[in-house]
Amino acid sequence: MIAPVLEEREEYMRRNAGISLAITTIVVAACGEAGSPASSAEVFEDDPATPMVEWVLPANAELPRRSDEEKQRGMQEGRTLPRPEFLQPPLDSALMPFIPALDSAVEATFVGGASDILPGLVLRWIEAFNTHYPNVDIEIGTPYAGSLGMLEVIEGDYDFVFVSRELKPTDISSFTERYGYPPLSVAVSGGSYRHYGFLDAIGFFVHPDNPVEKLSFEQIDRMFSSTRHRGGQPIGTWGDLGLGGEWAEREINLYGIAPWNGFEEFVRQRVLNYGNARGEWRDDIAFSKTAFAVAGQVAADRAGIGYSGLAYVTAGVKVLPLAQTGKTNGYIAPSYERVADATYPLSRLIYFNTNRLPDTPMDPVIQEFIRFILSEEGQQHILEHAIFLPLRGTQADASLATIGAGETP
Repeated sequence: MIAPVLEEREEYMRRNAGISLAITTIVVAACGEAGSPASSAEVFEDDPATPMVEWVLPANAELPRRSDEEKQRGMQEGRTLPRPEFLQPPLDSALMPFIPALDSAVEATFVGGASDILPGLVLRWIEAFNTHYPNVDIEIGTPYAGSLGMLEVIEGDYDFVFVSRELKPTDISSFTERYGYPPLSVAVSGGSYRHYGFLDAIGFFVHPDNPVEKLSFEQIDRMFSSTRHRGGQPIGTWGDLGLGGEWAEREINLYGIAPWNGFEEFVRQRVLNYGNARGEWRDDIAFSKTAFAVAGQVAADRAGIGYSGLAYVTAGVKVLPLAQTGKTNGYIAPSYERVADATYPLSRLIYFNTNRLPDTPMDPVIQEFIRFILSEEGQQHILEHAIFLPLRGTQADASLATIGAGETP
């Protein structure tokens, strides 16, 4: 239900009525320090005075690390949900209503898995789907873990697994080695905006003193990768990005997250991979084992640049607008609006993964279940869950095409 979420937000605002909200423009002011007031950013123009990000609530001052006991409990019960997102987008009117395509008396039984941040949402979907198909039994097994669930799919013990990230390369290679084709991955939901531990969007950031204003994927690839599949020569100094004065000869210090990690794999797939070629990281990146340290490292290094989830930006850094191509002026800042409408290029996705022989029809009930999730009704449950962001109509259409389902049954 949305009403309790709205009531919680109103209560939060009442309790914090005397506290200045952290509105960030060029510099992300962590730990609740307020920046200059500005309206939220949309598309970053060439005017450096254009605000880049507005955060309605302060960034996290400190991120609590989960204990081993909490991790084990999450695998059995699901991870404890964070405070619901303060803002919520409207559903995209382009999402299609769900019109059942099968006989309501159809019977089927399936067993699947889910990452530990997903059982609450997945169980909502199953319960709602059963109002249309009461004789379809869908069980979500424990432990809740995307990697373990994918292993069960590979072994043939699970019919599917919901995973809150892209599959590991080893998962894909193991599946392909066994079956002779890759698993089918279908985007079914957006991630969150900046919920810690709940698939937050990813940002690239520099020290606040750094005059760089924006980056393209090609520039990031030339800085961070050894393969440079997007073309061009390596970028090693800030002068290579067009900065002058004291910055022209200053070497770029790179900070990142050590492979394998969901953050680095996402950046690798979105930025370093190009065409059918997998990108590789440069060997002079200062890698951290987790995302916790990167913002602090960049905040302490005027020549530094790094990336992490937005929830992990706990130090004063400048988060940059990004563009998939530098040939247009479409540099998008990671504001809530641009992550919610999926125009920010490092917004994240949740996937349904299953075994389907290419160029063959899906099991009709599984296809119907995914079609329900991708419908207006299915995406409404994401809003009511109030943690993740629903898909846009174009994203849902692309997923429908992936499973061979049209707009109407």
